[in-house]
Amino acid sequence: MTEQTELKTIGLTPAIYCADQALFHVTRGVPLGDALSMASDFLFLAKTLTEDAAYARDTDRHAWAAHYLTSMSKALVDDAVKVLTRDRACAPVAKPAGATAEG
Repeated sequence: MTEQTELKTIGLTPAIYCADQALFHVTRGVPLGDALSMASDFLFLAKTLTEDAAYARDTDRHAWAAHYLTSMSKALVDDAVKVLTRDRACAPVAKPAGATAEG
C-alpha cells in the first residue's frame, strides 16, 4: 500500500474549457494534501462570492468568479480521487467466501 505522504496529483484532470477544449489542467506532482487544501480555500472563496452574488443585483461578476473557483476545486478533488482509487482499480477484486459464479 502506498504511504499517504507519497501521494501526488497525476495531472489528468481538466479544470476549465474554452471552445470544447481544456484550457487548464491540474499540475502533476503536487502533494495531495496541498492540492486538497487549495481546493478547500477555493471553495471557501466561492462560497463567500455566492453569498455576495445573492445580494448584488447590478452585476454577475461574483457569480462568475465563484463558477471558476468551483470548477478549479472540482478538478483538484477529482484528480485526488483518481490517485486514491487507482490502486483499487488495478487490484483484483476478491470474491467473498461461499460466492457462486453466475451463469
